[in-house]
Amino acid sequence: MLTIRLSRVGKKKKPTFRLIVSEKARDTNGTYLELLGNYNPHTNPPTINVKTERVQYWISQGASTSSTVHNLLVGAKVIEAKKIARGAAKKSDKPAEPAKPAAPAQPATPPAEPAQ
Repeated sequence: MLTIRLSRVGKKKKPTFRLIVSEKARDTNGTYLELLGNYNPHTNPPTINVKTERVQYWISQGASTSSTVHNLLVGAKVIEAKKIARGAAKKSDKPAEPAKPAAPAQPATPPAEPAQ
């Protein structure tokens, strides 16, 4: 499955990122299919350079985006959608139910009655 995601580059403690298309299982520092742009969060305001036509092509071919890239593309008006809430992809919609206490173990045989 193809994914559009960020690959970290730049100096120590001053990262910049590349927007790349690669297999989901591959390492982001390894080989990638295509470089789609870059993102620098340290400028004011943060700069994002995107090849809009190529991003739309890869999405039309079935490539998914990471939640961060999705939000960046929505902010840059490359795609029209709502932003994804932070961490929403991992959490389920239902609240967690409290664990039920375990029932005490029942003896296998009833105790014998004393003789009178």
